[in-house]
This record gives sequence, structure tokens and C-alpha cells, in this order.
Amino acid sequence: MVTIATISLIILMILLVLGVPLPFCFGGALLFMNIVGDVAMKGMMVWGLQQILSPVLLCAPLFIFAGGLMSESGIAKYLLDFVDVFVGRIKGGLGVVAIVACAVIGAITGSSFTGIAATAPIMVPRMVDKGYPRGYAAALITDASILGILIPPSITMIIYGWVTETSILACFLATVGPGILIVVLMSTVNIIWSRRFPLVIDPPITRKEKWHLARTKGWEAIPALMMPIIILGGIYGGVMTPTEAAGIAAVYAIPVGFFIYKGLTVKNFLTVAKDAAVSVGAILFMIFICLMLSQTYLMLRLPQAIVEAVFGLTQNKTVLLILINIFLLIIGMIVNDITAIILVAPLLMPLVKAIGIDPVHFAAIVCVNLGVGGVTPPYASVLYLGMKVSKVEFTQILKPAMAFVLIVYLPALILTTYLPELSLWLPRLLGYVR
Repeated sequence: MVTIATISLIILMILLVLGVPLPFCFGGALLFMNIVGDVAMKGMMVWGLQQILSPVLLCAPLFIFAGGLMSESGIAKYLLDFVDVFVGRIKGGLGVVAIVACAVIGAITGSSFTGIAATAPIMVPRMVDKGYPRGYAAALITDASILGILIPPSITMIIYGWVTETSILACFLATVGPGILIVVLMSTVNIIWSRRFPLVIDPPITRKEKWHLARTKGWEAIPALMMPIIILGGIYGGVMTPTEAAGIAAVYAIPVGFFIYKGLTVKNFLTVAKDAAVSVGAILFMIFICLMLSQTYLMLRLPQAIVEAVFGLTQNKTVLLILINIFLLIIGMIVNDITAIILVAPLLMPLVKAIGIDPVHFAAIVCVNLGVGGVTPPYASVLYLGMKVSKVEFTQILKPAMAFVLIVYLPALILTTYLPELSLWLPRLLGYVR
């Protein structure tokens, strides 16, 4: 039966590489298991339905809805204007504004796509006007939007914690260290790289003028800044569960968007609700199919076979981590992050535990890998959205986007992998990990 499961996995990979739509890829692998492996689909479908009715998953659609509201309401603009006060008048400072804004937006919505949708339409034209090449500006914001799955709360980490039965709050905290590291590295690289561009810098202002501007923009940004405070403060203060925090974020964004920033109208509110419903339906259907396939592999002891096969090659922990990272990067390049986690995390967890990696530490390794995969072709869903929103060609965005991957994300991935304290210090500090 392990041989049948292995052949099914090979069929799945071939279908993914050929570009077959994801549901048909997983459906094809399941069909093979049903016909050849005599796996009963009726019982598996009942089990899968029971799993997706979990209250934990409810926070994913709520965060998606809150992110859509935030994108349309104008909240992102006020966050950008506030951050711009402090770094906007240094060479390369506008790029730092975009990076920090993506991190803050990630702390509100937990999604890479929302970071692009909320930031790129505002920042790309502004950066082009100041002398940045459009392709560079689009690549910077696209790669920075990966912070949406690293800065908590993260929809990706919610799914990981749910699938692996690991504390979701600990998983949230595990990606904070890598997220901050990436912000610092990307900001530094941007400032150095920006010296090559003929940038137009705003004239300097006095300290008094800067203080006045900071107070003005800060006052305007208070409603926007309250969102991450409410979400994170509520979750880690023990007042709310992640699902309750997601619901409150969605409810809070409605009056802020309609009555304070006035970016929401009845028309775009209904559009956001419709788009969120479509996204949620597609995600939950994918989760349902992936769960059944993953559970089938578990029943046929494929994870144990993988552990035995890998240990037959080497038992060196350093080499094993390299192999795991390569595998995760390849998976991230051909499927989206949620699909990858549901499919891969249960398969790799026995191997990870066998070499002594904490599941919370592994959460950070998985998240950084899948973030990189999201901007790396052929799948590269985040990269393609960045192209569309920023109105650039593939040839314009690819080179700078891959440069940020090589210079920023790969070093961050190496440190995340081989320096466990980068991911575990905060969960340990707050008592989620021993």
C-alpha cells in the first residue's frame, strides 16, 4: 500500500508541474488511490467534511473579509502617510515606508494578497514619481507583502497549527523573529540599492515641523493603528481567541471605512463581501480535497516510509534540513501556501520530530519557505498579483524580485533554519514553548 501511495504522490507532482488546475490534481491522485488502492471515498468525504467544520477555520474567512475592507476603506493610505513622516525624506526612505506598511498590514489581515492590493496602488505611482523604476517598485512591494504571512496573525499559521495540532498562538509568535529580520534586511538592501536611482527627495523640514506633521498624521492614523492593537492585544492578552479577533477586526473595519476614512461605499462593500465569499469557497474546497488526500497518505503510512527512506540516505541533521528546505521551496513554487501546508506538513512532521526539530520552530521554517515560493515561478501567485496591480510586465518585475529573494529571503531562511532561537525566543518568553 505504501507503493500505491508513493505512485499517487508522483502522479500528483506530475499533474502540478503540467499546470493542471489544483482541484483536478488532487482529485486525480485521489481517484488513483480509490481505483488501485481500494480506498473508500465515502468515509473519507464524511471525515473531511467534519474537519472543515472546525471553528478554528472560521477565522480564515473573517480575516480575508477584514483584509478586503481594509484595502477598500483607505486605512492603508493613512498608515503609509504616518510612516512616511519618519523615513520619507531620506534617500530610499519611500521604499522603507512600503516595507513597513506591508508588515503593519500583515499584522491586520494575515495575507500577502491584501498587502499588495492595499499598498501597491498607492505606493507604486508615488515611488515612480520620485524616480524609482516601476519594475523595482513593484518587486519591492510584492516581496515585502510576504510579511503578511509572517507577521501575526497569519492565515497560513492558523492552517499549520490546525493541521499539525500545534498551538496556533505559538505558531503566530514563531514567525515574528524572521519577520522582523526580513524587514531590517529588506530595508537595508533597499536603501543601498536606491543610491543607483535618480531619486527626487522631499526638502528637509525642521524638527518642529516634523513633530507637528507626526502629530497630525498620527492622529489621522489612530483608527488604522488600532486594528493591530485590538487584534494582537486581544489574542495575546487572553481576551479573545483568533477566531473572535478576526470577527472583531471585520466588524471594526466597517464603521472605520464608512464613517471615518469614508473609503467604503455600499457598492465596494458588497464587492468586498462577494470577493471574500468566492475566495473562501475556493479555499475551503481546496482544503477539503487536500485533507482527504493527506489523510489517505497517513492511513497508508507514507510519512513513515518517507522517514525510513530519508534516514537511509543520511542521518546528518544539517543535510536533512537542507533537503527539507529544498523540498518545501519546490512545493511552494507549484502550489499555494495553504494547499502546501495541508499536503506536506503531516507528511514531514514525523521526520521533523525524528531529527529533534520543535514543531513551532518548523512552523517558521515552513512559512518562510512557502513565502519565497509565492514569488518564485512557475506558480508565483503573489508575484503575478503584484504584476497585475502594479501594471508592470513580467520581464520588468522578475529580476529585482528574484534579487530580493536571493539577498534577503534566502539568508533569512538559513538563519531561521539553523538558529532556532530566532523563532523560539518569543514563544518561550510568553510561555508557549518550554
